[in-house]
Amino acid sequence: MVLKAKHIVEEISGQRCTVVEKGIEKKRVDFLKKLLQHNQFEVVVEEVAQTEESTVQLFNLGVTDLVFNPVIAVYELTLKTAKGEAVTAAYWNQETTESVKEYWLMAK
Repeated sequence: MVLKAKHIVEEISGQRCTVVEKGIEKKRVDFLKKLLQHNQFEVVVEEVAQTEESTVQLFNLGVTDLVFNPVIAVYELTLKTAKGEAVTAAYWNQETTESVKEYWLMAK
């Protein structure tokens, strides 16, 4: 999933939430929910109405903190993994299972 800079506040399962991601699969929901709860956010998940051509159940995921912005949290390195490392864009996007330091943090 790509980090999107637009900050969206919507109602998810009857609660006003910052939308973290929409239309995601269960595996992605599980990953983000675990990560966000580890960082002390209250997570709200809602099933999206399935269409006839869709065979996969999709979900919307948000947090009750209305000022939370995933892009800012990732690039300011304020989110932490279960190991205590900063969450990078590659980790957030599940491109890697390790929180690898990005080029701008590398020492020469």
